[in-house]
Amino acid sequence: MRLWRWMVCLIPSLLSAGEWSGYAELQGRYFPQDAAYENQSDHLISLAFQPEYYQRWDNGNQSLLVVPFFRWDSEDEERTHGDIRELIWTYAGNRWEAQAGVGKVFWGVTEALHLVDTINQTDLVENPDGEQKLGQPLIKLSLERDWGIVDFYTLIGFRERSFPAEEGRLRSHPPVDQDHAEYESDREERHLDFALRWSHYIGDWDIGLAHFNGTSRDPLLIPRISNRGEISLIPFYEQMRQTSLDLQATKGDWLWKLEAIHRSIDSGSYNAATGGFEYTLVGIADTDMDLGLLGEYLYDDRGDDATTPFQNDIFIGFRLTANDVDGSELLAGVIKDMDEDSWMFNLEASRRIGSDWKTSAQIRLWSDIAEQDPLYSLRRDDYAELTLTRFF
Repeated sequence: MRLWRWMVCLIPSLLSAGEWSGYAELQGRYFPQDAAYENQSDHLISLAFQPEYYQRWDNGNQSLLVVPFFRWDSEDEERTHGDIRELIWTYAGNRWEAQAGVGKVFWGVTEALHLVDTINQTDLVENPDGEQKLGQPLIKLSLERDWGIVDFYTLIGFRERSFPAEEGRLRSHPPVDQDHAEYESDREERHLDFALRWSHYIGDWDIGLAHFNGTSRDPLLIPRISNRGEISLIPFYEQMRQTSLDLQATKGDWLWKLEAIHRSIDSGSYNAATGGFEYTLVGIADTDMDLGLLGEYLYDDRGDDATTPFQNDIFIGFRLTANDVDGSELLAGVIKDMDEDSWMFNLEASRRIGSDWKTSAQIRLWSDIAEQDPLYSLRRDDYAELTLTRFF
């Protein structure tokens, strides 16, 4: 508690100095198919604003990073939201580092799915790919030794996952009732979670071993009838213990990647893994452009009982990097369900306009989604998205 009081007193004086940056963006999405459910629109407009403040002092040993985030959405009231992505104080000592506040931590090496990334909750209203995360209150201690880096995490308080509103596209059916989330732990969102990660490199290999003990970031969605006689899905957050491994090997133009987990929860223990490669063709057709070829396999030993759609799937894709002054990039790929005819297509492209502007485009398509697939509710939610971003 003293630490929090100290930070609250320190922040106003620091905000008068330091470095400000960030971005504002205008985004539009168009859904070409008729909506599957009532009151859903075929388009949306949204505005987002994310300033960033950074200050160092004490000869660079201490720093403060503040990153709030706000979005307004024309059609989905749950997507109109704000969050403290980061509000983190850092002290860097001799071969050790301490952090306290609200932070973001990313673990993972694969392209299609990040099984080992467990610290931050998913901000699902931002993007259905699950890669946007909410800020996580935490205390972190990192020790750097010759045999690797060890990170200790105490996670103070739990963030519930965000879900689209009933009138929003890209939602489940029935919709999720976020106001009545339930927990396995009697302490609910006040439960203290702990995590530990060791990372190191041996030759061409980068290795990460981690263990997490606390509230699962992936809720079970339990159907329930409300007092008004309507069916909704109630998020239920179990306690879990997860041990994970992430590996990446750099062999010339080849990158070999693996993420694997063993998760123990009351509803059943299971194993899952994602692994594959990225092969880069440098300077294709006598140009400055690089072309990366991607291939991964996604596995979950629960099979048809898995709560994820990726239990026996293949991902193939490519990444085109122009290496020009505008930072032009293109990433495209397909995930194919090997048990059903279902497949999902994704395309992301971006290019800077001058030094302050950037345009981004995204296209997502779902096809032949089986009725028992968790993605079935998105079968009519193909969309094209265009974003214009102004940096400052």
